[in-house]
Amino acid sequence: MTGKRIPSDLLIVIGLVLLTDIFVLAPGINETILRNVLGLPLVLFLPGYALIAALFPAKSDLDGIERTALSFGLSIAIVPLIGLVLNYTPFGIRLLPVLVCLSIFIFIMCWLAYIRRASLPETEAFEISFSAAALSLKNEILEKPESKLDRALTIILILSILMSVATLEYVILTPKEGEHFTEFYVLGPQGIADNYTTDYTLGQSGTMIVGIVNHEYRPVNYTMQVRLENQLLPLPENLQHITLDHNETWEETVTFTPPLVGQNMKLEFLLFNETDKTTPYRDLHLWINVNENENS
Repeated sequence: MTGKRIPSDLLIVIGLVLLTDIFVLAPGINETILRNVLGLPLVLFLPGYALIAALFPAKSDLDGIERTALSFGLSIAIVPLIGLVLNYTPFGIRLLPVLVCLSIFIFIMCWLAYIRRASLPETEAFEISFSAAALSLKNEILEKPESKLDRALTIILILSILMSVATLEYVILTPKEGEHFTEFYVLGPQGIADNYTTDYTLGQSGTMIVGIVNHEYRPVNYTMQVRLENQLLPLPENLQHITLDHNETWEETVTFTPPLVGQNMKLEFLLFNETDKTTPYRDLHLWINVNENENS
């Protein structure tokens, strides 16, 4: 069993997965159109094909059309399931975890497919013969159909495939802009949206993690202010003026010292954009207490 060569279709699947991983992760080439071109089969076809190859190793199990159709259908089911599982892990639904999980899943299924095919007689194990497939396709296209209905159905099928490919290419090459907005958030000292420090002693400094994400589809110059009861608190220059490109994230620890004593005072984090520096573009606030001493 171990001496049998790896079937060519499984080698192509493994090669496409490795090539996609390179084009998604490697700096410099991960911004090219090939990333999208290779990413679509990884999501829409290869997981299902690898699973079908593992479940049905024999030629007699399924024909080529059934394998192709099921590959698309199962891929559409597998990828969301992997995303659902990742959603309940510390990794979350992010590019790298999804890419790693999909790649591992496909590799495991290809390995199982190889084991199962190797246990079958060579004449019974499924394998794609590309020369035979090309010859069959040539004969199907060039040979004269038996009737006008067959001719019409063949032309409609070919035109449908060409239109689908052209539409897919158009969607990839000309992506539409989404909503223009800016994310603005404040996290506690542990880096989560919880456990904010709300009780201070006069003269005691507090820290918050402030984040900005630019989704405006253009570079934006932001100005940030921190106010307590409408009184401006001093901040370093690099925390006041922030310039971000589209999809760029800025996250820094902001340290402030409340200068006032009081209960339920409004601590505001205000973000202004370059178009209006008088009205906050985004604003967040917390209610804090400041005592004169620890025993107050």
